Amino acid sequence: MSDPADFSRPADDLPGEPTSPWLATTPDASYPPLEADLTVDVCVVGAGIAGLSTAIELRDRGASVVVLERDHVAAGTTGKSTAKVTSQHGLQYDQLHREFGSKAARQYATVNEAAIDTIEERIASLEIDCGFERQPSYLYGNEPDALRREADAAQRAGLPASLVRSVPPFERAQGAVKFDDQAWFHPRRYLLALAEWLHEDDDAAIYERTRVTAVDPGTRPRVRTPSGTVSANHVVLATGFPLLDRAGYFTRLYPKRSYVLAVRLGVDPPEGMYYRAGDNYRSVRTHRDAQGALLLVGGENHKTGQGGPTRERYQRLLEWATDRFPIEGVEYRWSTQDYVSVDGLPFVGRAGPGARNVSIATGFGGWGMTGGTAAGELLAESITGTDPPVLELFDPLRFTPKPSLPKTLTENADAASQFVTDWVQALVAPDLAGISRGEGRVIRQGASPIAAARDGDGDLHTVSAVCPHTACLVDWNDAECTWDCPCHGSRFTPDGRLLEGPATEDLSPVDPDR
Repeated sequence: MSDPADFSRPADDLPGEPTSPWLATTPDASYPPLEADLTVDVCVVGAGIAGLSTAIELRDRGASVVVLERDHVAAGTTGKSTAKVTSQHGLQYDQLHREFGSKAARQYATVNEAAIDTIEERIASLEIDCGFERQPSYLYGNEPDALRREADAAQRAGLPASLVRSVPPFERAQGAVKFDDQAWFHPRRYLLALAEWLHEDDDAAIYERTRVTAVDPGTRPRVRTPSGTVSANHVVLATGFPLLDRAGYFTRLYPKRSYVLAVRLGVDPPEGMYYRAGDNYRSVRTHRDAQGALLLVGGENHKTGQGGPTRERYQRLLEWATDRFPIEGVEYRWSTQDYVSVDGLPFVGRAGPGARNVSIATGFGGWGMTGGTAAGELLAESITGTDPPVLELFDPLRFTPKPSLPKTLTENADAASQFVTDWVQALVAPDLAGISRGEGRVIRQGASPIAAARDGDGDLHTVSAVCPHTACLVDWNDAECTWDCPCHGSRFTPDGRLLEGPATEDLSPVDPDR
């Protein structure tokens, strides 16, 4: 989504075009907004990889489908991914063995590995030109015992894993876990092709620029938008955060932002995909374009709305990359948002009490290319037939106190602390006079907190600072020029327009005292 036309960004000294190569090299699709009431077998909310994978699988099983998208197809998290198509998800399998057991680890490995094959088969069937390549994936680091345990756990889960040395070629490390036959691709070209194929079916339709404002669960749930309602036998919420929260997802999911630079090198890029786990992770992969090859360097993750100036994240990432590669220039920079569950497994299945006919797919923690693809098949099978046994592992209502309790307590204490601290600070915030061009700040007008941002022309933009989701106060994102909620990850333009949920409403406009 672009900023409103009346907000001019200040002069930008960050390198690269502020978008991903996936969005920069593909046009937006031209599906219409919903403007009527419809009845359908299944309504899917969200046209990213999880939503469109679900819709495709449902049509293959004979169900009629409508897909509703607030923005454009694959313009959200999927269009801002690094697009690694891999079952290697950090130090995942050793934890799964320890916390959930060997059966759970095998199930997780099987569905994610199968998702790579599913994507490859769809690309071949529809003859999609999206740069799909099989490549090895490396998880590297300086904790040899942890790497050895991860390699052993992955092998026992049936994965093509081995422990290797002298990897990566650009950074000193004591070893790596190698997964053979993983892949990368251009995710938006892939999904635009899926959308086109789906939309050609008489029993399927896609509606873009359609914001869902409410979901009414029940025997026949209804999805409400400002210009029409969809009644369905079943609803799938394939959004970052479930729009219907019947199971306390706001206490069991937390949002994180991470950053990516696409750089042009003066030498051939390293082959394969690389990932260094940890709080300050690093991700490296190649993307081949018309000019040669770009190296995608990612990392600098933090909880949305927290962690200080976001511009510094790009700068630190560039410093890291410059120290390791002969960079000729930065072509793109972008950030993305993922939701992480407190026990590290996605939520895929029935949404919660009283919502038997509503399902969700979320919490992929940055690994949505395979996770979203697998979720599509599992949900379609569940909706049109019987629940596959593996859905028990991903059950959104699961109770996993051992792996999830520490993170649950930490994240909810953090959200509560942020809520209180921000409100206290807003009550003593300075006035509008000190806000510079390109700066945003939460200030106080009477007893009301106001989100005020000054654009590149010096014009002031003011909206309520209270996020309509749970009344947390938003924080200024100085790299993207957005207002971000530090509690649950809703994001808004400087003029208050909703960019991503869980909020379903804009920030209210405010006319400040001048």
